Amino acid sequence: MENLPNVKVGLVAASRGNFSAELAVERLARVMSMLPAHGFAAVDRVLKTERDVPAVLEELARRECTALVIYLGNFGPEIPEALLAKRFSGPVMLAAAAEEDAAHLHAKRGDAYCGLLNAGYNLSLHGKRVYLPPRPVGLPAEVAAAATRFLPVARAATGVRSLKIITFGPRPDEFVACNAPIAPLYRLGVGIQENSELDLYASFLDHGGDARIPAIVSEMRAETEPGDAMDGILPKLAQYEATLLDWIAENRGAYAYVCLANKCWPAFERCFGFVPCYVNSRFAGRLMPIACEVDSYGALSEFILCCAAKRAATLLDINNTVPPDLYAREIAGKYPYRADELFMGFHCGNTPKSLLCAAELTYHKIMARQLEPDRAPDITRGTLEGNLRAGAVTLFRLQADGDGRLHAYIVEGEVLPVSAESFGCIGVIAVREMARFYRYGLLAEHFPHHCAAVYAPVGEALFDLMRLLGVDDVTYNRPAGRLYDTENPFTARDDNASAG
Repeated sequence: MENLPNVKVGLVAASRGNFSAELAVERLARVMSMLPAHGFAAVDRVLKTERDVPAVLEELARRECTALVIYLGNFGPEIPEALLAKRFSGPVMLAAAAEEDAAHLHAKRGDAYCGLLNAGYNLSLHGKRVYLPPRPVGLPAEVAAAATRFLPVARAATGVRSLKIITFGPRPDEFVACNAPIAPLYRLGVGIQENSELDLYASFLDHGGDARIPAIVSEMRAETEPGDAMDGILPKLAQYEATLLDWIAENRGAYAYVCLANKCWPAFERCFGFVPCYVNSRFAGRLMPIACEVDSYGALSEFILCCAAKRAATLLDINNTVPPDLYAREIAGKYPYRADELFMGFHCGNTPKSLLCAAELTYHKIMARQLEPDRAPDITRGTLEGNLRAGAVTLFRLQADGDGRLHAYIVEGEVLPVSAESFGCIGVIAVREMARFYRYGLLAEHFPHHCAAVYAPVGEALFDLMRLLGVDDVTYNRPAGRLYDTENPFTARDDNASAG
């Protein structure tokens, strides 16, 4: 089930009329020699005047390039550059050539350091955002490295602009935090299709006896090795999986990629006869996230992580603190984190098995308390439990507030190899200065409890992606000594009490 863009980056040399076009071509050739053959292609035509723009666009389309690097081999023509960037449908990066040696400074000086300023100014006049690497002017190896760093940004931007979020059911009444203003999604280029739980249930009933069910059951059985108490729920889970697969195939419409945000409690269990967590985890493992509790922005955040990292992401609650006794016994003196730099990330069972140390197919303990407290679990079966595997993680959420303003947070941390000693998909996560980030980043900026997580250090790509998408309000964990905008400079560091 292919659900991520395969990005191919086209590189075009730009040359101002009274500068040497041959120099721009030579410099681009040196950049291309340092890039892998797969994923990059040089455009033959040099961009010199507005008349070159249609021909360059045609060649980019013929070569199936979905992202573009405009490379100023010399000063460069700022008006054609801005026009090409504006008319190209995919993400665009701007870079320029540094001078190689003193021998070039008389006959072959490029002046691209100067020309890039004009190019950036013209792009601002057109209202066009482009990706600018940290050092956009460089020698060939440096420009090639920047183009490589552009790939995850371009992949995620391309994915977002052809993504449909399919939802089922209104969010649970208790979770106003999963509110999802639609207009900001449309502004990003994301489509959304909202459906009723009844639509899903009717389709589920239509899939009774589906011919694929036995094969899906065999897959699930091999993956989870369920005990007798859980094995009986597999046919219903397989029927539900087949239902979702068909719904996606029939409702993808004009969009290339799909993620979902589905109602999962409390009425779901009484009607369907199971909890959907394990099925959700299987879709997440296929890079097609299904966010719990109809959390559209959670699903979008997961999908963005999948694109940036090219691996499965999951959705976690920023859930609870680490008890002092657990910290003293398992963490203090073994790992370089204070107790207030730790929290437990948790969710009911939506995390792919590949991201868990060990996974068990079991029943949903929270739902069992509510729906069948006095009997053996039946309709609350179907969730996956296990400790999150240890490793570096990036935590991310893109959210729209009640006024439709998009903002985001990005932090990098790690899951510690420590048993959380609890239930669900859960792990002890360390983030530098987490307590301050929680207070002045998450609480002060009004983010909800759901957080997307991926096992990869993709903070740099996410930050640049947010800028490219027009999301300028990005929060991250400030280091000690650097205050948040709302942090009281007169509060003692050990005083956790602060007026909201």
